[in-house]
Amino acid sequence: MVPYAKRMENMAFTANVVRGLFGSMIDPNVISFGGGSPAREALPVDTIRLLADEILQTDGRGVEALQYGPLIGVRDLREVVVRDLLAPKGIDCGVENVMIVAGGLEGINLTCQAYIDPGDVILLEAPTFVQSVEIFDLFQAKCVSVDMDDDGLLPEDLERKIRQFHPKMIYTNPTFQNPSGRTLSLERRKAVAELAAKYDVLVLEDDPYRDIRYSGEDLFPIKHFDATDHVVMAGSFSKIFSPGSRLGYVVADAETIGHLVDVKAATNSHTSMLPQILCAEFFKRGYYPAHHKMICDLYRKRRDVMLQSIDRYFPAGTKHSYPDGGLFTWVELPGGIDTTALLRESTADPAVGVAFVEGEGFFSDHDGRGKNCMRMSFGSTPEDLIEEGVRRLGGLICSKLGQ
Repeated sequence: MVPYAKRMENMAFTANVVRGLFGSMIDPNVISFGGGSPAREALPVDTIRLLADEILQTDGRGVEALQYGPLIGVRDLREVVVRDLLAPKGIDCGVENVMIVAGGLEGINLTCQAYIDPGDVILLEAPTFVQSVEIFDLFQAKCVSVDMDDDGLLPEDLERKIRQFHPKMIYTNPTFQNPSGRTLSLERRKAVAELAAKYDVLVLEDDPYRDIRYSGEDLFPIKHFDATDHVVMAGSFSKIFSPGSRLGYVVADAETIGHLVDVKAATNSHTSMLPQILCAEFFKRGYYPAHHKMICDLYRKRRDVMLQSIDRYFPAGTKHSYPDGGLFTWVELPGGIDTTALLRESTADPAVGVAFVEGEGFFSDHDGRGKNCMRMSFGSTPEDLIEEGVRRLGGLICSKLGQ
């Protein structure tokens, strides 16, 4: 049999975690806190149907939507990104600094194609977004973890690891982080940009949850503090428009965007035209502000129900994060509970029937950290099922601790 590329061995662990994550989202007999998908109410189905009917006319944008398009992305969607998503967050740039990609993950992938050689070191948070590590493994990079606390990654440990490992890239998910829900403080955002410039290291700022803040104070992205073109920002429309549309964007200096466009051309030519045009028209016609308020109100309610239910039904000594936005909370269990074994039991037992994502897979060092932790998503689950699922899961955990 023809041997597979060695990169397939490198990514075997993370690929298995990701398969399990998506698998828990589609079982109708399980209350799933596993996936990171938006609520069904957050998908503007009726509006998109009306827009599609109008756009898909020969004398409208129908031919444009079904034809090849610009490698860098549709201009009016890039204008939307600049005007509606970046300028309000303190990023002053032009359309030449924005590229439309096939979801936030492709932004990470293209950046790695442009910058990462086998053996290059990437510093990342502990815990971190497991699908990003899957991509880094695919490129045969060496991932090194940087410690975090409730305010995000620790600049002191980051600088220590930069000096020790001489990385090519720093990867961070700074706002309502996946999986922890934590947000990197403003002072640390400045520090990351300063360290990148000082040591000539690329920062990949992956910020797909930034726009679903529903409490707390808004913060400038790391890119706002980038005076030396060391920061590449990857954003996404998945959580504010539609994950099925597979739309994201990359923000960088013009030279970097040029290289990413070349890589994109060699990968899949350009991002699908129909979703780009639908999304651009959705924003241009003024649907976004009311939609944005609706989804933020919805996720605030679901967060509150989940955290209140954890406090009520989980055993004494449980700790959890308190996210000001996004879709996740990070839970640390007492008593040496192994969440990998717990997940097998909670999904197999029909009296429980609850899924989450075990914590160990979010630590790239595979050193045993996270064994008593779990990521719980509240985004796609109605409030009544959130409380019921947490009650069942809490009962199982308490029974194991004799409580």
